[in-house]
Amino acid sequence: MVSSRFCLFFSLIPSLVAAQACQLQFDGRIDADLAAADFDVPNDIFSETFVIGQGLVFSKALRLLPAAAGSSFDVDIGAEPVEVLISDDSIFQDQVAFRRAELLPASNDGADASTQGVKTLHFSVLKDAVRPLNLSHEYQLVFLESQDFSTNQFVLKTGSILGQNTADPDTLQLFGNLNDGQLLFSTAFTAGVFHNFALTLDFDQLTTQVFFSRGGDALASVTDVLQNDVSGQGQFHFGVLKKPVGGVGDITQNGDQPDAINEGIIFGGIFQEDSADGCISLEP
Repeated sequence: MVSSRFCLFFSLIPSLVAAQACQLQFDGRIDADLAAADFDVPNDIFSETFVIGQGLVFSKALRLLPAAAGSSFDVDIGAEPVEVLISDDSIFQDQVAFRRAELLPASNDGADASTQGVKTLHFSVLKDAVRPLNLSHEYQLVFLESQDFSTNQFVLKTGSILGQNTADPDTLQLFGNLNDGQLLFSTAFTAGVFHNFALTLDFDQLTTQVFFSRGGDALASVTDVLQNDVSGQGQFHFGVLKKPVGGVGDITQNGDQPDAINEGIIFGGIFQEDSADGCISLEP
């Protein structure tokens, strides 16, 4: 079923709202007929090879939830939310001080159209009360990594941010390009409810605008159009990247992680739409 969407047209008349389906660049919402094992092999939703610990497969790092438990943008089309899990074995390549597992859209190869023009990225995040994060660590949950791996053009973090005195680690903090360190938006990470984001990324004008809501509420703008260097193309990551504590120098190699890690974050409503004509989905 293709749902209608309420789209905000901001290019000429910022207050105008109209019902129109926005053109999708990629769709990471998961059909209820799929199982976690379907992501161990090539598919048209997420890469089957990145990012996963050595010797692991995604069926060991993903948990699919009932469609009825999804975010508004999932429920609208009967899609399943997905939980990304990390364990002691979630060591990617030689990054022995990180624990990480992330989903990358299958069509997003680092130089494709998802990082060109004007695009709006949607995603929702939910805590798992059974597999809580250890908030003495910093976590990256969603980010765009530049094609040359030199920076993240934006990153959603939670926990105790390295190099900062985080007043409340139980907060979602959205940063712009890490070369600048600009905090774009922050909000409490409330238990038991999806936190819905839409980021309008203008890869020509190098700007970002943030839309946000909780639960079933429609998205609303929470920032102006902000200058933010989103150049460099790259790939979008959705998952759990847990950084160490006590690391010095290269924190991919140095720092402490506890034993018996069993942590996860639930994702829903992952998709990207073309907003070149001003179309943004504010509600399903």
